[in-house]
Amino acid sequence: MSGTVGFHAGLAAEDSVARGYERRGLAIAARRWRGRAGEIDLIAREGDEVIFVEVKQSSSFARAAERVSPRQARRIMAAAQEFLDGEPRGQLTDIRFDVALVDAMGRIEILENAFAA
Repeated sequence: MSGTVGFHAGLAAEDSVARGYERRGLAIAARRWRGRAGEIDLIAREGDEVIFVEVKQSSSFARAAERVSPRQARRIMAAAQEFLDGEPRGQLTDIRFDVALVDAMGRIEILENAFAA
């Protein structure tokens, strides 16, 4: 996939995932939030909980899942800590890290709490 095509496919995947979270009653608080540590694709809210979502699009769910490296997970967690500095409860905020996998057909699979130890 060329850079431009891949970029637009990624945006379309993020939009599709955001709509899915909204259909489930969650509010999208931010898209492509950028901190010093890096970018978070989507940040959603469900009540007092903040959900950080990494969107991965590829030909299959398995290929998309392979694209989340341990290094990237650490970067996302560091960026999330920066985001939480602006929250009323700060680092005490209830959080979850989801990975949203999008295949070539546009189907979505959400791995909730994907970075749990």
